[in-house]
Amino acid sequence: MALAVAMLSPVAHAEPVTQQLVMSRAAILYAERLAGLWIDGDARFTARVRGIALPLIAQARRDYPDTAHWDWEVHTTDDQDQNADCMAGGKILVSKAYVERLELGDAELAMLLAHEIEHAALHHNLQEYQQALRLDPAWAQRPFIELEDAVEHDSHLMALLAQTNYDHEEEADREGLRLAWRAGWPAARLAGYFKKMMNTSYWPTRSRDDYPSPASRWRAARLLAETLQKNQVQAAD
Repeated sequence: MALAVAMLSPVAHAEPVTQQLVMSRAAILYAERLAGLWIDGDARFTARVRGIALPLIAQARRDYPDTAHWDWEVHTTDDQDQNADCMAGGKILVSKAYVERLELGDAELAMLLAHEIEHAALHHNLQEYQQALRLDPAWAQRPFIELEDAVEHDSHLMALLAQTNYDHEEEADREGLRLAWRAGWPAARLAGYFKKMMNTSYWPTRSRDDYPSPASRWRAARLLAETLQKNQVQAAD
């Protein structure tokens, strides 16, 4: 598939970091990732993932109108080092090894996918770059591709962004569960993803500066699921 990619200047950028720039770079990085992996090797697993992802993408298009024009892609890999993510612009990659390790049922897989879709739909990558520029304005004088690398590898900048990333994870959990619930999945079954994450974690109760603990995520998801179920029952009465 041909990807429309914005040309990036090799010199320092003077214009603001925009969603279009972030999406253009994500398309390049996603294509590079796919080129280095064996993708869609298990046709049955790929069909399962896409069958669950497509209604979630359709719901995202209703909830976030700008995503309706994205060139969404869904691919799978057997790579042990991958789990699942959705890059800016709707570029999804799911690891069969991760899904099998957690023994995810369809509802739990839907929760995983919805969480990743929300990262993209909520423009978390864009917000992370914008926050980096606010916290360390010197990055505005350097090429965007250097900032892009720094948010993943520069320890000083990563420390500054820790709270932002923590908040993004909690938001993607919360809004992902709501997204999948609106798409028709039972809330309690969706929340089960976080229980399996907790049960397979080596440190289930330990939060990092940039990441909430599996136990806290399971607790929050369970409470949200109960609230959604209660509201649904009340609305039906």
